[in-house]
Amino acid sequence: MKLHELHDNEGATKKRMRVGRGPGSGKGKMGGRGIKGQKARSGVAIKGYEGGQMPLYQRLPKRGFNKPNRKKFAVINLGLIQKFVEAGKLDAANITEDTLISSGLVRRKLDGIRVLAKGDISSGLTISVTGASKSAIDAVAKAGGTLTVTTAQAAE
Repeated sequence: MKLHELHDNEGATKKRMRVGRGPGSGKGKMGGRGIKGQKARSGVAIKGYEGGQMPLYQRLPKRGFNKPNRKKFAVINLGLIQKFVEAGKLDAANITEDTLISSGLVRRKLDGIRVLAKGDISSGLTISVTGASKSAIDAVAKAGGTLTVTTAQAAE
């Protein structure tokens, strides 16, 4: 076998259809688009249109409500706080939102920082944050620490 003898299998390659290139091409004159109308023109985008029928996206029910002034909290777990205390990046006696940010545990405050109860804590921590879940408050109290919520927005 020589390099000039190499070729593809029969029927493996197919020439591309050249639309609108004369009657001999089989797709000449109007190029398979029919006569006139919106779809015969170029630049047509009528994907969501259902021809006078109520479109599917309008027939489906809308559910729920999105509160426009909803508060967005930066969420942090107790296990991570414990890890940072053990690493010496946080002082267990005084953990505030500002110390959490300066230690690099939380990137930004948003509308406040909320503590959740995921993870174990072994030492007594004194934490002061905007929000906390009931189970997080109980877990800190059980370990011999205190978790104070600074605003009226308390537990779940």
